[in-house]
Amino acid sequence: MRFADIDSQGHVNNVRFLDYLEDARFGMFHIDPYNAGDAPFKGLVVTRHEVDYRRPLGFRAAPVRVETWVTQVGAVRFTLQYEIRDDEALYVTATSVLAAYDVERAAPRRLNSGELAYLKRFCE
Repeated sequence: MRFADIDSQGHVNNVRFLDYLEDARFGMFHIDPYNAGDAPFKGLVVTRHEVDYRRPLGFRAAPVRVETWVTQVGAVRFTLQYEIRDDEALYVTATSVLAAYDVERAAPRRLNSGELAYLKRFCE
């Protein structure tokens, strides 16, 4: 949590929670925008976000967790579910739909067998 995440009401601004979801996805899929490396996915785009704000989250030193898992997997798309929480409270639940994407063709593509196997590790 950064001080800049806080709005005039003293809690994390609703838009900043999308940054937290993005950080969780980057960690889950080992995406490093500065190093191509050996990421398990070679192109993903977000096609949908749905966010339910459960309670305000104020600025504090203690971290919160973004728990993330896969709920559906298709040939091209998959769905992630998230909870932003600590040991005492649930602040946000969210869902994202992501699609495999061919960056060179600028078009959707099918998930390959390695990507499907990787996703299945995170299924509920």
